[in-house]
Amino acid sequence: MQKMIHNVFEQGNGILRLRPNFVAYKFSKPGFRLKLHPDDYYSFGMERGAIKERLLASVMANANYIDTGTGESSITLRDVVSELGAGLIGHELMQKHGTFPIHAKFFDYGEPLFHHVHLGFEAAAKVGQFGKPEAYYYPLQMNNHPGTFPHTYFGFDPSTTKEMVKERLRNFDKMDTRITELSRAFRLELGTGWYVPPGVLHAPGSYCTYEPQWNSNSGAVYENVTAGEINAMDSIKQSCPEGKKDDMDYIMSLIDWGKNVDPHFKGKYFRPPIVCTTESTHMEKWITYNNKYFSAKELTVYPGQTVTVKDEAAYGCVFVQGHGKFGVFDAETPTMIRFGQRTADEYFVSEQAARNGVTISNPSQFEPIVVLKHFADNHLYNIAL
Repeated sequence: MQKMIHNVFEQGNGILRLRPNFVAYKFSKPGFRLKLHPDDYYSFGMERGAIKERLLASVMANANYIDTGTGESSITLRDVVSELGAGLIGHELMQKHGTFPIHAKFFDYGEPLFHHVHLGFEAAAKVGQFGKPEAYYYPLQMNNHPGTFPHTYFGFDPSTTKEMVKERLRNFDKMDTRITELSRAFRLELGTGWYVPPGVLHAPGSYCTYEPQWNSNSGAVYENVTAGEINAMDSIKQSCPEGKKDDMDYIMSLIDWGKNVDPHFKGKYFRPPIVCTTESTHMEKWITYNNKYFSAKELTVYPGQTVTVKDEAAYGCVFVQGHGKFGVFDAETPTMIRFGQRTADEYFVSEQAARNGVTISNPSQFEPIVVLKHFADNHLYNIAL
């Protein structure tokens, strides 16, 4: 395995091509926008449920496999990070985290998800997990339809009191508590996004979403009925240490109350894109910014153009439109993917390759190349809003 890792890394000039990594869940309904063949959304078996997510550059337990160019591959991105270390992700991330601490995913639900919270780092540590900040961006290319409810509930209306929330939670196993009656929903805008800090309740809307996030699955569902589906209280109890699982005050402490009822929530956490580069050959925008955990960009290379793009840190990326060359690779956005099929749309760029610059060529006469890129906490962008 070690020899194969070094060979693939050298052949790609410091860039790895990754294989699609789909995830199935039983809850909710799929949005059918992940470009899978219509017959393949239940490829994990009916008991596992439909495919609703695609992980991007993941080093978690369900890690992405790298494409070795030889068909089947048993080498994961996690294996490559373990073998190459700073040679892949740089000294700063290795010293600080020992791994690439974030990943992204396409989040594709046809209906809104339940009102839930991801734990802060202190609360997560008490149950052996990590906190989970996350961000959203709604790519036009992934949203040929909006699903049933392209609105997201965030937190609670500023008039809400803690006692009002506690009263709903006390009835969790007795009736439909309709907890989102206490919340506020924002209609989602394509080509924009949000940042969601740990501790903020949210019920994501039904757009297909590009979601950079910390490597964690910690979370608790505070809504007991969503679109007719019943959610058990198990996730709340699992988020509480022994002795606190039925402690209403502790359950409420998992919520960052100030952020949840902030009357200026949109002003602080809505993320319209910010253009950082505009040339005759290409344009680049920050689409995730103003947090201390991760960032993301959208790169557009215009038809018939070739450009070398430099970044200061390693990153994962995925093509959402167009075809051409990405470094030494022939890259293309798939129209339809069969489950298990290799694709040429997803890559991981090492820190040195990013700093040297990745040359991207767009041979099309008419169609741009559009690439989404996600970075860890060593390449952030912050601006006063």
